[in-house]
Amino acid sequence: MSQGPLMPKATAVWLVENTSLAFEQIADFCKLHPLEVKGIADGEVAAGIKGLDPITTGQLTRDEIEKAQKSPHYRLKVAVSKVKLPEVKRTTKGPRYTPLSRRQDRPNAILWLIRNHPELKDAQIIRLVGTTKATIQQIRERTHWNSASLQPMDPVTLGLCSQIDLDFEVQRAAKDRPAVLPTDGGAKLLPTEISTAPAAEEREEERDEEDLNADAVFAKLKGMSRIDEDDDEE
Repeated sequence: MSQGPLMPKATAVWLVENTSLAFEQIADFCKLHPLEVKGIADGEVAAGIKGLDPITTGQLTRDEIEKAQKSPHYRLKVAVSKVKLPEVKRTTKGPRYTPLSRRQDRPNAILWLIRNHPELKDAQIIRLVGTTKATIQQIRERTHWNSASLQPMDPVTLGLCSQIDLDFEVQRAAKDRPAVLPTDGGAKLLPTEISTAPAAEEREEERDEEDLNADAVFAKLKGMSRIDEDDDEE
C-alpha cells in the first residue's frame, strides 16, 4: 500500500478546489473515503481547513495532475521525496488522540453513535472518538453534566474519525451480533375443515335428535288413536 500525503484532508481540500479530478482519484491519493471527499466538495467535511498545495510541498507534480485529469481511471502517485523520514508506527494502546479544537465535540459524536449505531461496544466508540468508558456511560444514562445541550453529530463530519474507520467498526459489530431467530407470530387461525368440523357434527346430532323426537311423537299419536278405536267398538 503506497504512502499518502502528509496532510491528507488539507491536500484533498486543495485538489477539490483547484483541479477537476474525480472524487475517487482524490480519495485514493489522500487515503480517504470517496464520501469524505464528496463531503469536502459539499462543504460538510473539513470546514475551516486551509488547502495544502501538494505541488509546492513536493508530493505531486503538475504533469501527474494533468495526466490524471485526462484519464478518470488513472491513479495519482506520490512524488518520490529525496528526504526519507522515519516511519511512525501507530500504536493501538490507549484512546485515539483528539485535537484540542475538537474535544468539545466528542460528547455530541458519542450521542450520535449511541443513537445511530447501538450495536457498537464501548471499546469501539473509544477507538473512534478517543473518549473514556465513564463518559460513554454518563451519556447513555443522561447523567453527563451537559446532557441538556448535547446534540447528536456525525463524528466523520466533525473530523473525529474517518468514514472508513466508522464503517469498519460497524461491520465488525454486525458480525459479532448473534443471529436473530424467527419468533412465533402469535395465535393463528385454524383451517376451515378443523374449525367447522365440531359445528357440523353438532348439527348432525341435533338433526338425529329431532328425527327421534318426531318418531316418538308419531308413535304416541298412533297408540292413542288405537285406544280410541277400541273404546268406540265397545
